[in-house]
Amino acid sequence: MGRLWGALLLRVRGSAGPALLWKEGAGAGGVRACSSTAAPDGLEGPARRRSYWRYVRRLVRGAPRPPYMQVCQVGDPVLRTVAAPVEPAQLAGPELQRLVQRLVQVMRRRQCVGLSAPQLGVPLQVLALELPEALCRACAPRLRELRQMEPFPLRVFLNPSLRVLDSRLVTFPEGCESVAGFLAWVPRFQAVQISGLDPRGEQVVWQASGWAARIIQHEMDHLQGCLFIDKMDSRTFTNIHWMEVND
Repeated sequence: MGRLWGALLLRVRGSAGPALLWKEGAGAGGVRACSSTAAPDGLEGPARRRSYWRYVRRLVRGAPRPPYMQVCQVGDPVLRTVAAPVEPAQLAGPELQRLVQRLVQVMRRRQCVGLSAPQLGVPLQVLALELPEALCRACAPRLRELRQMEPFPLRVFLNPSLRVLDSRLVTFPEGCESVAGFLAWVPRFQAVQISGLDPRGEQVVWQASGWAARIIQHEMDHLQGCLFIDKMDSRTFTNIHWMEVND
């Protein structure tokens, strides 16, 4: 693991050594939620052993290293960490460029419209946003109009800051790749402005409203260790597969 990611992750996860036991729901790295972590008692669930083949694969390939190819799931401490700013000396470095490439790669592979560095295990203030035409058109015209959904090209922000332009709250269903399989109704501001640096270190500003503003606010929350479940109407929290249980 590069020195940059290693130093950041030590602050998040501490220095616990490897273990063969791992917890249910431990997230992307497997051993990150071993019994030596400082999670409150009773929240991790029962420990279970890796299968033989998972154990062999780990021995051959080694532990996965961030930025991951998978999205970290709720319970991973990195998702509850306030992300660190990108330092000027890191801007042209290969690790940061690799992080940006991986963010875009995973976002497009998962067909999601935004992704933050903490979701790939890196607690840095970096996020990617994109709503392709095809993905937008997959939504029914009536819903596109109601939610004010318009496609927008890829945008990557480093050390972003947010300013509210229209404080009216609009509530719609929202999901997250880090809370896979669930959604809930979440209030968001109607219009916002996001400003920061692009991967070349140049200043960029974007004013957005409607669905784009919602995506921006969702990803900005990730950089503060906040998930949509912290802002949702808890009565609307839904497993998207609930109907299959009764089918």
